[in-house]
Amino acid sequence: MTEPLARPKRKNPLRRTRLPLSPQGVRSRTAHGLTAAAAEGRFALQVCLDCNAVVYPPRDACPACLSARLPFRDVDNGGVLTAETTVQTSTDPYFRERTPWRVGAVKLDVGPVVVAHLHGDVTEGARVRLEFKLDRSGSAVAIALPDKDTPNMADDPHLREMTCDPKFRRALITDGRNAVGQAMAKAFSDAGASIVFVGLADAWKPFPGYDELKRITNVEIVPLDVTDTESVTEQAEQNGARIDIVVNTAEHVRPGGVINRHGLTVAREELDIRYMGLLRLAQAFGPVLRFRGADGVNSAAAFVNLISVHALMNWPEFGSYSATEAACLSAAQCMRAELRPGGVKVLNVFFGPLETEWFQTVPPPKVTPAALANAVIRALKQGVEDAFAGDIAEDIRQRLAVNPKALEREMAG
Repeated sequence: MTEPLARPKRKNPLRRTRLPLSPQGVRSRTAHGLTAAAAEGRFALQVCLDCNAVVYPPRDACPACLSARLPFRDVDNGGVLTAETTVQTSTDPYFRERTPWRVGAVKLDVGPVVVAHLHGDVTEGARVRLEFKLDRSGSAVAIALPDKDTPNMADDPHLREMTCDPKFRRALITDGRNAVGQAMAKAFSDAGASIVFVGLADAWKPFPGYDELKRITNVEIVPLDVTDTESVTEQAEQNGARIDIVVNTAEHVRPGGVINRHGLTVAREELDIRYMGLLRLAQAFGPVLRFRGADGVNSAAAFVNLISVHALMNWPEFGSYSATEAACLSAAQCMRAELRPGGVKVLNVFFGPLETEWFQTVPPPKVTPAALANAVIRALKQGVEDAFAGDIAEDIRQRLAVNPKALEREMAG
């Protein structure tokens, strides 16, 4: 059984911080179909449309009938671990630092044999379930997990290397004034975070939920205003080297489109809080996160962006807000490329209308702040890059994949 993870000791400030390394991450364009599945926490393999063969590794033509029609489809991930070995040494610098490392061959119920990393609780001859995870290079790899969950399963070193479990990590919630920020602080505390820094702008101003926020275990309230470059920089200088996960909960939701909204005042506020605020956070905390990607159990793990699903397809009723969210999405994709050398994931959590005052006139279904916070924790534990919270977000994702133009017309209607 996996040994429970011990709370790490305080870091010796005189010791050198090890530089982050990445495993080999070159993949073919076809193989990135696995990356797309891993980014959303799905298990998908190529399935031939002509002979129904399940194909692995990814190919451009079916090995059974030579058909080129090989789309990726979600398939059953159950199988049997038929053989295993332990790598004791490696010429690759990344694995050289992490040996011994177990790997094995898994015979899937759907047919193919997959070479996979092995969780510590799996044994040769036993049933396992395969999952695709994104390693520190951002590429999809297979890991064999026990068929049924085991005690302390998430504490396995191999699995923790591919995920962003908040346990014993230190998180920064950028805005504790709103309901989402307060729910996020509670969720991270419950998930075992060592410290949850919660940013407050103008802390002297009272707001609902302040007393409850202070009572949450391991919460430490800090001054932080994402619209003030000096405030963000100062917080990064004080606590940046201690923070492993940054969660941007700053929000500015206002109804109105582009033509019908008069003036640019509200649009400037949206951009300053959401887009420019994200840039300030990225520029202040990004370099430290990227440098600390190999800092042991306390290594930097993730930068979390909460983004409206209407960044993917504009919602004219909240048109300008949707456009700002789209700008944040584009910036997050750039951050993903820049933070990847440090092994730090950029997690985008897409959500529909929230159960808050600014979406009061929007009919259900809506997402509660607690549900959004739980979705973030779940996505971090899974190690995904894109997560969708709520029925509206999931519905838009599916409809966008089928017919984007039809969705555009339906949103306008």
